Parts: sequence; structure tokens; C-alpha cells
Amino acid sequence: MNKNYIQIPRLSQLPGRVYFRYDEYGADTHAAAHQHPWGQLNYTARGVMQLHIAGRPVMSPPHYGIWIPPHQVHSCYNRESVLYRSVYIALSECDRLPEHPCALSMSPILKAILNDFAERDVTTPTRQADLNLEQVLLDQLQLAPRESDYLPYGQSEMVNQVLHQLSAEPGNNATLCEWAKWVFVSERTLARHFIKELGMSFGEWRQRLRFLTAIEALEQGRAIKEVALDLGYSNSSAFITMFTRHAGCTPEQYRRQ
Repeated sequence: MNKNYIQIPRLSQLPGRVYFRYDEYGADTHAAAHQHPWGQLNYTARGVMQLHIAGRPVMSPPHYGIWIPPHQVHSCYNRESVLYRSVYIALSECDRLPEHPCALSMSPILKAILNDFAERDVTTPTRQADLNLEQVLLDQLQLAPRESDYLPYGQSEMVNQVLHQLSAEPGNNATLCEWAKWVFVSERTLARHFIKELGMSFGEWRQRLRFLTAIEALEQGRAIKEVALDLGYSNSSAFITMFTRHAGCTPEQYRRQ
């Protein structure tokens, strides 16, 4: 097998209600398209995983897990290294979870359980204490706030024109009014389409894009000031404020983790 391809466990059935996977994948690694007869939660404790689910691109940043229902074809690509956590969930437990792929906000409890199991190399809980944690994890996943996608794309050409251009230039500081002129609509019309199609404002989408871009830049070891300037911030302070809002820690703390 090509060293850049991730080997998927070959399981005919799960050994229990859940099966945990933990790994660290290097930069430029791929998982070929595949599917399972069970559900799967993908989560990166560090780094950003780029998934394709049923042909649709989905970003998996820290603090969000990506839920993949049973029998959904999916693949992934890691541009930079990631610290990977995954949970396979038996079909009998999936009726309490979303029917469609989505992003789930990872609570501190969820992250703590996954990290604890990873540190102790627990793949299938057998001890009563671990079975109790397994139930808490399933309950927390059911309660987790859901979004269709952390960084979604729209349905209209005008919105996607703006998003594709921003993706190519995350540091572009053009205002919503300037983007509206670029796609020949009013600012109010463009703002309304952002909320309707993406479920968030133009400003929120751009911040999320910059956050994901910043994570990859930090993984490359680039200086915080350099990353801030590249992303359109006039100083490091404003960049650190944005990053802390999304990551729950400063860029330097994230790098140390």
C-alpha cells in the first residue's frame, strides 16, 4: 500500500456497541473512499481533516466532530498532520443519532472520554467503569449541537462566487458591500442569501475560514505574527482574539498542545 494512504481496519462486525480508533497521521495522507454498515464519528484533536462524504466536501476542525451515518461513502485527506480520534457506532445505536452527515460540537466531556480511552488504548470497553463512559459518550453525542457543515457552501452562484474567491484569498479584507458590487447585487441581498443558504453571516464564514487556515499554518511552524498578517489582520492581537474564540485557547497554547 502507498505510504501516503491510511489503512482502514477490516472488520466484518463490531466487537461491541462501539469501537474506538486512535492514530496520528502525517501530512499529505489519504483514506480512499469506503463505507461501513455502522455509523462513525471522526474527530481531530489536533489539525484539520478534509472529508468527502457522498461526494460533498466537509471540513473537520478541532472542537467539531463529523458524524457519518451507516453506509455513507466517505474519504479523507490530511494536508497537514492530524491527531485522529474515531468512534464506530453499532447500527442499533444509530437511530438516536442524525440521519444525515453533520458536524457535532464536541463537549469537554466527549473530548475527555476520547482522550482518556486513547491514552489507555481502550478500543472496546469491557470493564464496568469504561462501559459507563461508553454510555455517557453515546448520550453526549445525542445531545451535541449540530450543524450541517462547519464551513458550508451555498446553493446560489452569487454566494459561491464569493466563497470560492475568499477560499483562494483568506486574507482578503473586502467588505460585504464590495463583494456585493462584485456579484452585481445589493449588500442587503447578499447578506440575506448568506444567512439563508449557509445559516451564518458573511463575517462568521470568513472567520471560520481564517481559523482553519491558521491551524494549518501553525502546524507548519510559522510565526504567529506572520500568520496574522497573511490572514488580513493588522496586528497579532486581533488574530489571537479570533483564534481564541474558535479554539478555546491562544495560538501559542494550541501549538504547545
